[in-house]
Amino acid sequence: MKELVHLSGMLTDEQRNLLSVAYKNVVGQRRSAWRITKSIEDRHQEKEEEESEELASGYRKEIEKELEAVCKEVLGLISKLLGTVDSTVQPIEAKVFYLKMKGDYLRYLAEIGATEKEEAGKSYEAAWKQADTMPATHPIRLGLALNYSVYYYEIVDDADEACKLAKNAFDDAIEDMDNLKEESYKDSTLIMQLLRDNLTLWTAEQEEETGQQEFEEEF
Repeated sequence: MKELVHLSGMLTDEQRNLLSVAYKNVVGQRRSAWRITKSIEDRHQEKEEEESEELASGYRKEIEKELEAVCKEVLGLISKLLGTVDSTVQPIEAKVFYLKMKGDYLRYLAEIGATEKEEAGKSYEAAWKQADTMPATHPIRLGLALNYSVYYYEIVDDADEACKLAKNAFDDAIEDMDNLKEESYKDSTLIMQLLRDNLTLWTAEQEEETGQQEFEEEF
């Protein structure tokens, strides 16, 4: 798939989805490993266990190198693909897809401090502006709303904006359900459920001021 991007600079919808899933799996493993290792490192630091903390820190840094390399590889491919979207069958849909994907991988870099968090925000914002012409029930638009709201909650630490974005996207989709296409029904309703789950968790955290909870992301 990588070779195909370099050769043609364009992908079909199916190829585009395969590219996204392939890299999502690769980066997902490393993000999980980073979070676990960072938690272990922090725990050893709190207990002033210097030797164990140093070991965990070394492993974390190795994971960060791998994660950064994968993310930058993806961002390079996306940059090339964004240059050809106007020649695709559905240019707006393709542009929103790639800008969302760009925002996602910049967000992953921001998680480990490898880039400024505002960079991811710029891509998400650009994607959201383009998505304004898409149906509220379109799975790409809903997936963007899901991940953009996670960015606000997790990276920017702005729970109010995260909840506002997620709620508006969910409510708009509910109002537009009559226009939901059969072929995208499964994907769209799944993302709507994830948006609602996040809203429930985030609202509960705001009201009860409980500790961190797991929330859904990454569609």
